Parts: sequence; structure tokens; C-alpha cells
Amino acid sequence: MSVVGVATAEPVGNAVAARRRKSRITKSPKIVVGASILAFFVFIAIFGPTLAPHSASWQASNSSAFAQPPSAKFWLGTDRQQHDILSQVLSGGRSTMVIAFVAGIVASILSILFGVTAGYMGGLVDEVLSIIANIFLALPGLLILMVVMKPLPAGDTDNPFLIGSVIALTAWAYGARVLRAQTLALRDQDYVESARIIGERRPRIIVSEILPNLLPILASSFIFTVIYGIGIYVVLSILGIINPAQASWGTMIQNAQGASAMISNDWWWYAPPALCVALLGIGLALLNFGIDEIVNPRVRSRRGSRRGVRFQLGLTPVVRAARPDSSSNLDIAAPVLEGES
Repeated sequence: MSVVGVATAEPVGNAVAARRRKSRITKSPKIVVGASILAFFVFIAIFGPTLAPHSASWQASNSSAFAQPPSAKFWLGTDRQQHDILSQVLSGGRSTMVIAFVAGIVASILSILFGVTAGYMGGLVDEVLSIIANIFLALPGLLILMVVMKPLPAGDTDNPFLIGSVIALTAWAYGARVLRAQTLALRDQDYVESARIIGERRPRIIVSEILPNLLPILASSFIFTVIYGIGIYVVLSILGIINPAQASWGTMIQNAQGASAMISNDWWWYAPPALCVALLGIGLALLNFGIDEIVNPRVRSRRGSRRGVRFQLGLTPVVRAARPDSSSNLDIAAPVLEGES
């Protein structure tokens, strides 16, 4: 084969592989459903305060002290302070999403700095960075966040960028461990050795040769950290660490809990924000599972191996060699269901 033929074959092969990955992404129901749910909540985070009928602090009345159930006037009802629940739900999604994505971005950067650097450098650098990651991995994340957040002034406990960065400090260590293990497997590959032999600098080798092969793992780690950030932010809000004046789904649940809305059966007060948190977590989890099925050959092959075999109660599928075909000298292996004694 000529050099031109080899050169043209590689781009064609890469294009075919890219089309196959794109086809698997578009055909994966988990990714489609998860991405749709995430896109809906991103839309709410961006345009929710504009679409809200009122501001989050607006009150329908100053005289009534009873929560109004859903009606034509207030689609999701009001709380006991006569705040419109629908307006609070639409306005509270922005801070929750911003904090979760800030936590995911900061944690991903720290995971790359510690995990990839430790895996590629090795030696003393690997030992020091691994010890730091293990320390953060062993620390109780929620307790550390409470200790760090509690002394902050009220004006700082509603800063989404500050809260997201603090949450990221307790969420980066696990991703760093995974990236370190994958980097250890990649640093001895032929293309990395070739770049090292021709004199490429270490930062360029890490950025150009190793990081592109870690993108699926980074995407999965980022989504997992976003889920973690949402859950931790809601928990901090329920515990009263976050400024209750901040309109968010967590503070709505905290206010409902403080007013005993569950005991008085004011379900419209706490159910909408709790449902938003649950749906957003489900969408991100489905997206994470779908990505894992595409980038992980073991999961994909295990799922594909179950196709075409129908399991029956009391029968175990056993593969055995069938009788030789009369028209051929080859033995044909076929799955046969045999009953268990």
C-alpha cells in the first residue's frame, strides 16, 4: 500500500468511528432523556426569573397567615407568608444550577491538576499528590463544609461562586484518583513515548496526548460532581447554613420544614422544589449512565451479550457444540437451553 493510501485511510477510519459514536449517542435512550431533562432545567435557570409571574419576595397579602392551596390565581399555591410558590420555584433554579456547575468545573480542574500530574510524573510528586488526595478523600465532606461555611457572614453564604468553590474542595479527590489510575495506564503508550522522544515538553504531552483520551472520564466525573453539588447545597440550605433570604429550592424546603408544612399537609409548599431537585438528579444520572455505556466497552459488550437469549424460569442457558452439519465439515456452536435438576 502506498503512503498516500495509508494517510487517507486513517482520516476515513476516524470519521467512521466518529459517526458510530454519534449514532450511539443519539440512539441511547438514557442520554436522550437525560439531556432533555437537563436542557429543560438549564432553560429554567436562564429564563425562569423572567418567566416568573412575580419576584421571589413578592407577597399576595400581609394579613393572612395561612398557606393557600393551588388555584387558578396561584398555580402552585402560596406559603404562609403569601409568597407565590411558582415564582419561587422558577427563580430558585438559577442559584442551584450555578452552584452545582461551579462546583463541577472547579472540582474537575483540581482533579486534573492533582490526578493527571501525579500519574504522569510519578516518583515523589506522585506520592505527595496522592497523599493530599487521600486526605481530602477521607475527610467528612459535609462536616468540613459546615465548619467552613458557618463562620462566613450572611452576605457570603448566598454567593453562588463562593459556595460552589467551597463544595468543590470536598468533591475533587475521587475524580483525581480515577484520573491518576488512567494516566498511569496511558503514560507508557507508544504515542506518548514518541512525543517524549522527539523532545515535547511535559505540559504539552499532558494537554495534547493524554487529556484527549481522558475526556469521557472527565465528563462522567463532572456530571457526578454536579449531582453531588446539588445534593450538598440542598442539605446545607435545609440545615440553615445558607442564607434563608436566598431564593433557592433548598431554602424553600427549609422554610417549609421550619413551618411544619409536612405536618399541616401543605404539600404544595415543599413538593415542587423537592420534585425539581429529584428530576434534575435523575436527568444527570441518566446522562452519566448513558455516557458510561458508550465509552466503557465492558458495559456495552455485557449489554449486547444478553440480546438474543431469552431466560426462562428453571432453565439455564448453556453453550454446547451442536452436531456436525451434513453439508459442511465444521461444527456449529449454538446456545441450547438445558433444564437444571
